[in-house]
Amino acid sequence: MKEIDSKFKAWHKWLIVLGCGFGIAIIQPPEGVTREAWTLLAVFIATIVGSIVQPLTGSAMVLLGVVALALFRAVPIEKALSGYADKFVWLVLAAFFISRAMIKTGLGHRIALIFVRLIGKKTLGLGYSLVFTDFILASFIPSTGARSGGIILPIARSVTETYDSRPEDGTEGRLGTFLMSMLYQCEVILCATFLTGQASNVIIAGFAAKQANIDLNYSIWFISAIVPSLISLAAVPLMIYWLFPPEVKETPNAVSFAHEELKKLGPLKKDEKILLVVFIAVVILWITAKLHGIDSTVIALLGISTLLVTAVLSWRDLIDETHAWEVFIWYGGLVMMATALGETNIPTLFAGSVSSITTGWSWPLALAILALVFFYAHYTFASITAHVTAMFIPFLAVTVAVGAPAGLTVLLLTYFANLSAGLTHYGTTPAPVYFGLGYVTQKRWWTIGLIASVINILIWATIGPVWWKLLGWW
Repeated sequence: MKEIDSKFKAWHKWLIVLGCGFGIAIIQPPEGVTREAWTLLAVFIATIVGSIVQPLTGSAMVLLGVVALALFRAVPIEKALSGYADKFVWLVLAAFFISRAMIKTGLGHRIALIFVRLIGKKTLGLGYSLVFTDFILASFIPSTGARSGGIILPIARSVTETYDSRPEDGTEGRLGTFLMSMLYQCEVILCATFLTGQASNVIIAGFAAKQANIDLNYSIWFISAIVPSLISLAAVPLMIYWLFPPEVKETPNAVSFAHEELKKLGPLKKDEKILLVVFIAVVILWITAKLHGIDSTVIALLGISTLLVTAVLSWRDLIDETHAWEVFIWYGGLVMMATALGETNIPTLFAGSVSSITTGWSWPLALAILALVFFYAHYTFASITAHVTAMFIPFLAVTVAVGAPAGLTVLLLTYFANLSAGLTHYGTTPAPVYFGLGYVTQKRWWTIGLIASVINILIWATIGPVWWKLLGWW
């Protein structure tokens, strides 16, 4: 009976996907829109819906979408596969391989323990020690799953159990509820802080370049984000600490735990030293890209090559990094679909129809309303990628059409796309990982997410534009 029920659910999901695709495809295209462009839109929407309901994995759904575009002749096969030659897709792939090295060598674990030993005596300091670790890792590891699941979460869970805080026996409120809530809300802020903060940021950078001719390279992204990010990283944890305080306020055992773990690890090993040098070199080269002119993807691939030559990573390590290859498949496909759709006049028509609603509005008011709609639309999305690919280009076109500065609009939508993932327990990859441990109830999660969203919006929509104006970005 259970097997029949699961099959029914799978068929139900397929009906939703196919219904969306064929439902749009059979409608007569608006005037000025070609049948090929309309078919492209139908396949794109079906792919996005499929990525949300997931009758198959997201990567498989995107691959089916790529095949469908070529089969129904919406685009030539060369165009359908062109996304896999995109440099940003290879940048993400290389960064995932670096994250593999971070976990394999244990360097990420060591960095986290060092921070816990330094500032982990109090509960808030313990939380910040892991956030600082995540900050460093996010500067070059786009895999939120690797950062959270492979490095941050194991240490956080070990410490909570040291203080007998477990959801199984009703003691999650002692420490675990606060710590898991803080770590996830800070995670989405760090996603917004770096181009490598999470994987779909490179898609946003590609959209900004192709749709608004704005270069969101590594250094511009970071410099633009750092001021509002630091303020959010200070304000949101304090909000959680004041409104939902942990029972345990002092955590000296965390320091002892970190000290003992570091003793077991011993001094830096050869592979850790090599990885540390490569990490520092890659980040410095990314930040100074304007000076030396080496493309960021070339820098990342050079870093991977160095790790291969020095045997920190083996070729088998790269082949076995299945998540990286999954991301490669769905990123390449989505980049191609979104780019091809942006080259049609469909986004322009959409912008024109929405602009008619905002006729007479000042651009600041129109931008504010549309940005809020864009932000809270994430309640309906289970990933930042799906949110971005479905809404970024249309909302960018609409806001620019009403007179909003392109630079300001791009930055606001870029950071809102990441920050909005804090709303729910399914907002992005680490969300179900943290939530699934059982330390935080859904009611508590959504309440904290909503309050944090208000704080983040106020910071990034007020301090952010002032900072970006000083930088001359708009």
